[in-house]
Amino acid sequence: MPRARTGVTLLAGLLLAGACLTGPADARSTSASEQVDYTVDVDASGKGAAIDPTMYGVFYEDINNAADGGLYAELVQNRSFEFDRVDNPAYHPMTAWTPTASGGAGGAAEVIDDAGRLNERNRRHLRLRLDGKGGPDGRYGVVNSGFAAGIAVDSGKRHDFSVWARTDQPAGTPLTVALRDDAGTALSAPLTLTVRGDRWTKYTGTLTARDSSAAARLSVTAGGSGTLRLDMVSLFPRDTYKGRPNGLREDLAQKIEALRPGFLRFPGGCLVNTGSHQGYEAPHYERARSYQWKDTVGPVEQRAANANFWGYHQTYGLGYYEYFQFAEDIGAMPLPVVPALVTGCGQNRVTDDPALLRRHIQDTLDLIEFANGPVTSTWGRKRAEMGHPKPFGLTHLEVGNEENLPDAFFARFTRFREAIEERHPEITVISNSGPDDAGPVFDRAWELNRSGRVAMVDEHYYNSPQWFLENNERYDSYDRGGPKVFLGEYASLGNRFSNALAEAAFMTGLERNADVVKLASYAPLLARTDKPQWQPDMIWFDNTRSWGSANYEVQKLFMNNPGDHVVPSRASRTPVVSGPITGAVGLSTWATSAAYDDVEVTAADGTTLLRDDFSAGRDAWTHATGRGAWTVEDGALVQTDTAATDTMVTAGDPGWQNYDLKVKATKKAGAEGFLIAFGVRDTGNYYWWNLGGWNNTASAVEKATGGGKQTLVQDGTRIETGRTYDVNVQVRGRQVTLFLDGREWARFTDDKAAEPFRQVVTRDTRTGELIVKVVNAQEHTARTRIDLGENTRTGRMATVTTVEAAPDAENTATERPVRPRTTKLPLAGPAFTYTFPAHSVTFLRIRTH
Repeated sequence: MPRARTGVTLLAGLLLAGACLTGPADARSTSASEQVDYTVDVDASGKGAAIDPTMYGVFYEDINNAADGGLYAELVQNRSFEFDRVDNPAYHPMTAWTPTASGGAGGAAEVIDDAGRLNERNRRHLRLRLDGKGGPDGRYGVVNSGFAAGIAVDSGKRHDFSVWARTDQPAGTPLTVALRDDAGTALSAPLTLTVRGDRWTKYTGTLTARDSSAAARLSVTAGGSGTLRLDMVSLFPRDTYKGRPNGLREDLAQKIEALRPGFLRFPGGCLVNTGSHQGYEAPHYERARSYQWKDTVGPVEQRAANANFWGYHQTYGLGYYEYFQFAEDIGAMPLPVVPALVTGCGQNRVTDDPALLRRHIQDTLDLIEFANGPVTSTWGRKRAEMGHPKPFGLTHLEVGNEENLPDAFFARFTRFREAIEERHPEITVISNSGPDDAGPVFDRAWELNRSGRVAMVDEHYYNSPQWFLENNERYDSYDRGGPKVFLGEYASLGNRFSNALAEAAFMTGLERNADVVKLASYAPLLARTDKPQWQPDMIWFDNTRSWGSANYEVQKLFMNNPGDHVVPSRASRTPVVSGPITGAVGLSTWATSAAYDDVEVTAADGTTLLRDDFSAGRDAWTHATGRGAWTVEDGALVQTDTAATDTMVTAGDPGWQNYDLKVKATKKAGAEGFLIAFGVRDTGNYYWWNLGGWNNTASAVEKATGGGKQTLVQDGTRIETGRTYDVNVQVRGRQVTLFLDGREWARFTDDKAAEPFRQVVTRDTRTGELIVKVVNAQEHTARTRIDLGENTRTGRMATVTTVEAAPDAENTATERPVRPRTTKLPLAGPAFTYTFPAHSVTFLRIRTH
């Protein structure tokens, strides 16, 4: 996951050819006079790049609370009392737990870490001191509230309960377990157990819900007196995915399976290469470690707990064994990611410890043995003991993720790669190119990967829908003999249908270049509605429901219909008329206090459009975002709030074009630098020169279209606090030249066409069908003459699957406006005309012989 720096939660605007405009509310209302004519010529007998069955997959990361309370079906939150402030400042060992008493009984509940713990990795447990009051009906214990609103139960469904417990009472301690609603009303018959002995023992039972509730509670209470200790209090629905114990939430796993993914990348991106690289070593117990696979295997009660990079607690109940098992269950190639001892995701640290590096390399070799080794090997035996004697068949493994220090990363990657290839030449070792689609880190990383003859490079980017429409041909020019591309994370920063359309248009380019792009996965995969750290996401869920986003429906269409190879085809283009960059000017900050003075905007003919030294106040400037604290101090316009982000104020006419913008800018305090905006049309459509961005590690020009951003040019310029900079932006047509302190910093021409009509054709050799895939991401219908060649014989009918909706349509828990519909199309021969709806993705399956 790249750095969440600017506007990632803003939804994309409506997309047209070369512009961001508003289309009709109902795409199907477009009249015939608004059609655009196209042609698609297909060489039906030709054969292009092979499409590997593993090309499209899924990337799973424990972000947005995707594991505990999500895909991992455990219903008890903080089941082992390990929550801590290191996970989140609001957490404590009794998070989600509340003491309860009935029948006159009382006692005390305390979470402790002492020599009586369950084991060295599961250190804390709950100690209940029972006062013995209330007679045989007296009970004292705790209630767990589950995740978010509570525990979801359905009438008649069974739930498997387990707990590790011990007691100091020779006769034993009676334990009562039940499901209740938040008012205390019973939702199940009680489960009664007797805890015996002062050694940790696992107790199990079944609870069957009498009624349905989305907000149930789990009550665990004890009678009698003395001391009762509890740990690993667990409740699973009996109906997990494929009925596996310690299993997965069925509806979420089924939605992932329905994608038919070719691979499963796990356990994450930033989750993997952030935090300390030290491992768990008893008796030292270090939290906030990088994700290390050995922490996550073996008996669940013996697995380590850890602070999640995304700001919460992770249990590792869903661990490497479960990931491998899930990949096997859904027919996907497992693709694990291991840390390279160079952190990314904004941390930018290098671990220089030769012994630690050797240990991580050995851990990676052990991982391969865990996946593929015979049961006679050390780690193959561990896999067999967990229930899977057969090897998992690991073929690909990724080292590192989104490092911003390419030379340091590649030096360590090389050590991993050499060790793996020496022992396991059959394993493809994957490198990466940093967190962005371009820039100095990307260029240097690719230089190192090419010179090192790396087999595959993982690219990540999250950009505006406009960028995806403009970059369909990105991989056309990649070196066919160089490293292959794994597009491990990409998305267009929104869950509207307009976002899905832009991604679909881009995917036609991925398939056309299937000889270079060998693997691709949208990201992120899952998000709880009440706990999202990142948007957009493919599948959303709460305690009781789950639904695929608009992006999910489009991804599913491509993933279910890849074909076996590309068929050569050619389409006509959309006429595009692009004018000059037009818009007002702006000033902004991001987690910084900055001062601006002597703003001057001059037309190309020398006419002064704006001159402001702020001696008369700030009346010329409009607060575009409503964030930040802007005042005039000592004759300068100052933004003083160092916590505020995206604080833009604007001045001038949105119709301005061909002008020079000059301003003096001074960083006064804070984390970053300052931002100079131009071409400002409104709050979601503008350019800005981001000087000292990303925690003052880089500078770039970013283009916002419909709220989503893309980087046009970037370097490593940093901004000094207290220094005044002369900033000059020259806009001529669609060319922009930028000067910093009188020296040219960069120039670029923003003239890429956002082509809204894209297509690719593939062949399904099993069915003998051509799959004609057409994306029409504009407000006009596309009347298209499709010619398969005069020597091609077709069946009488084509199967047409269409996803069509308004550009701003979003799928929700209660409404699903974005969904596929399938119809039949009569065919009279190999050449025919079909009108593709506005704002649509259409797949035509045509049998040929």
